[in-house]
Parts: sequence; C-alpha cells; structure tokens
Amino acid sequence: MSSISFSEIYTSYYKRSFLFVKSYVRDDMVAEDIVSEALISLWETAKKETIEHPLSLLLIILKNGALNYLKHQDVRQSAMESISSKMVRDLNYRITTLQACDPEEIFSSEITRIIQDTLEALPEQTRRVFEMSRYEYRSVKEIAKELSISSKSVEYHITKSLKVLRIALKEYLPVFYFLFVFIKN
Repeated sequence: MSSISFSEIYTSYYKRSFLFVKSYVRDDMVAEDIVSEALISLWETAKKETIEHPLSLLLIILKNGALNYLKHQDVRQSAMESISSKMVRDLNYRITTLQACDPEEIFSSEITRIIQDTLEALPEQTRRVFEMSRYEYRSVKEIAKELSISSKSVEYHITKSLKVLRIALKEYLPVFYFLFVFIKN
C-alpha cells in the first residue's frame, strides 16, 4: 500500500469510517474531523512504510480518536456538573437569604431606634406631649387638661416633635407619615 494516493484512501474508507465514528461521538462535524485526521495519518504512514492491513490500522486510529474525544467530553461534562452544582448551591443560598430578609423588620427596628433617640433628645414636656398624643392616643384637650397647659401649647409641642422627627427620619419619610402624621388627634 506504499504507492496509494490520498484520494484512493479517502474514496475507499471515508464513508464507513464516518459511520463508525459518528455512532460513538454522535456529532457529524466531530466525526468528520476525526475521520479526516485518521485518513491523513493512515496516508502519511503508508507513504513511509508498507501497511499489510490498512483497515485494521485505520480502525485503531479511528478508535483512539473517538476515545480521546469522548474522554475529553467526559472530563468537560464533569467540570460542567461541578460548576453547575456550585452555581446551584450559590443560587439556593441567595434565595434562602433573600427569603429570610424581612425589610419591615429591618426598617422597623431602625426607625424605632431613630425615634427613641430623637424623642430622648427633646425637652421633657415636648416629649411627654408627643408620647401622650401618639402612643396613648389622647386628644389635645385631654393632654392640655392633664398637664395643665393650653391646647395651643399642646399643638405647639406636637408640631415641634413632628418637625424634629421629620428631619431625623428624612430617609424614611413615607413610613414616618404613615406611622405618625395620619394618626388622628
């Protein structure tokens, strides 16, 4: 087989080589590449030495080419599964932590702390009027009577408290309005 041309090798062996390799790799383009490389390898070997059983040698070359491809696919698939597994764990972790996140609780405790700090900084009478109005739900008249001050003074202290709180809670203004401003006097 030392004087055989590449086109003779191609014509004689391509079709069955392609079908053989494709049955294992299941990809036409990959099978074509493996078969082309195998036929070139067979031809180059035939140019250098006499081959008594060219079909046997071709089969060995095709088998090794297909095996190398499949082993590479196996390694690639394992790596993808490992990456996918890590991505799934990461995704599950993010889902779990986001589900556990309760913005109401976070904002509520933060707002409560800001309100407590702000109220503690107010003068005693202003703080007391505010607490009676907003926490004890007393009317202006009831507060005025209990503290022995005028209704105008009660309104002044409430307005002053709300102004100071509005400044302290400027980032939380919508919640602030909901909690304090829209509660009836």
